[in-house]
Amino acid sequence: MIEYIDKMSGSLWPNQIASRNFLSPIGFKFSLVKKPKVDFFCNAANLPGLNLGVAIQSNPLKPIPVPGETLSYDDLTLRFMVDEDMVNYLEVYNWLVQFGFPDNFGQYQQLLDEDENSNGKQSAISGMSDGTMFIYTNNFNPNLKINFKDLFPVSLSGISFDSTQNEVNYVTAEVTFKYTIFDIVKL
Repeated sequence: MIEYIDKMSGSLWPNQIASRNFLSPIGFKFSLVKKPKVDFFCNAANLPGLNLGVAIQSNPLKPIPVPGETLSYDDLTLRFMVDEDMVNYLEVYNWLVQFGFPDNFGQYQQLLDEDENSNGKQSAISGMSDGTMFIYTNNFNPNLKINFKDLFPVSLSGISFDSTQNEVNYVTAEVTFKYTIFDIVKL
């Protein structure tokens, strides 16, 4: 770690980065409060982007963009390896089906019953779950914690089977989540 010390005051220079280590893309772990089986084989995740709306201020010469009031968050996407019994895949599949209740209204009731029986925090809307992504240092020590509030799945990828492959490429699936907000906490 390189630090730049101000010789006059003995403090770090405020405009210099104290750590020269770079963020590793392999150092992360994701977990869901209500669906712990989903994260067990998670092998890719994205830290979603965010966008601030822009208002346009009128001007006789040129319209001037100014910061808006609405912040929007990109979707959270996870890729996970599907286990042999498809437990983690079916966990997300059933979660989606319960929200959409395509077969009968009782499917949504199962979601409500799970919320009632769970020891996790209640969400604003039944069936949602909070989630956490831990970002690790290059030495695999927890460094940052990203807390997602009120996650729910909006899409689940299909699974392709192909008996003509010469080597085993284990099956992965992707799930996309919407959520209310996320915050980043330094550990």
